[in-house]
Amino acid sequence: MNTFEVLAEPARRRILDLIREDERSVGDLVARLTMSQPAVSKHLRVLREEGFVESRVDAQRRIYALKPSRLMEVDGWLAPYRRYWANRLESLERHLDSQKGEP
Repeated sequence: MNTFEVLAEPARRRILDLIREDERSVGDLVARLTMSQPAVSKHLRVLREEGFVESRVDAQRRIYALKPSRLMEVDGWLAPYRRYWANRLESLERHLDSQKGEP
């Protein structure tokens, strides 16, 4: 599965958003997402197998944490688009600044 296939699933993106804030247990994710435990576990398995999250055992709980290296792939893909929009916004700013002096 490629990066964008993994991220295309809204539930997985919501899980990543929550894990980005702080490490989370499966139970915590279930409560916050109002999804069933099997559904959350299924998505976590995909995220773990594809390298987006890592897990550790804490007593009888499994704790998930973000593994940002895979997201760097997305960041790299988005970089040219950010430059494109930054250039466009700078052009708009210059245009608006030039309009300030006109009646």
